[in-house]
Amino acid sequence: MSEDDLSESESKAIGHLVREELARKRLTRQHLADLAKISLSTLEKALSGQRPFTLATVVRIEEALHLPLRRTRAEPIANHTTTAPPEMGSYSHAGVSWLEGDYLTIRPSFSTPEAVYAYSTTIKWDKALSHLCFHESERQDPQYKQEGFVSVPHQSGYVYLVTNKLGQYRMVMLTRPIISGEMYGLLSTLQSGRGSHLTPVATPVVLAPVKNFGEDIEYGLIEPGFKSYERYKKLLKRSVDEPFVTLLK
Repeated sequence: MSEDDLSESESKAIGHLVREELARKRLTRQHLADLAKISLSTLEKALSGQRPFTLATVVRIEEALHLPLRRTRAEPIANHTTTAPPEMGSYSHAGVSWLEGDYLTIRPSFSTPEAVYAYSTTIKWDKALSHLCFHESERQDPQYKQEGFVSVPHQSGYVYLVTNKLGQYRMVMLTRPIISGEMYGLLSTLQSGRGSHLTPVATPVVLAPVKNFGEDIEYGLIEPGFKSYERYKKLLKRSVDEPFVTLLK
């Protein structure tokens, strides 16, 4: 990290403010990049946490948005409360620490019959935002990887992973972990078709602790014949057979 790079907590807090302002003003990331005279790639990587914001980049974004993003050194960057906002369930960090970790995520393939698609989801407490966040990795289609906040309301007893990009929502609704650590649930998203065509789709999904798989873990499109196929397929089938998820036709 160079001297011009902001700290991880500062970058996350600024990224959160920028995303909120883009949604409020209904601006695209490309439009902001053009206004700030920075590359879209630089902006995307900073907002996704792949690299920290630099001071020079933040100054340009502040001028483009007419919004102060930095705090003075006397002000804390992070929100030092240990409770998530009411709209996420008002949970404490100590109360949900058992959710933090890396999970193998398994769902049916949208394009290949009988195949499953596997990637990684990390759930972690964000000190700057005072709630759990998640982000995906190990995807063959990184342009579609998701990140967002985690809601854990007491009333339903379910865990929600929510992405909100300019008012476009994608959600995973999960059971609390069973004794072996898996969480079973339903993914609601948009399936990309030909051209710009998008279709709403809902499908069973499983999040299983990565530590359960050791060196046998595989990511990407898992087809019949792959060493992990039967194990992954069995986990996915359990979500409907138990049933943790009910699909109505």
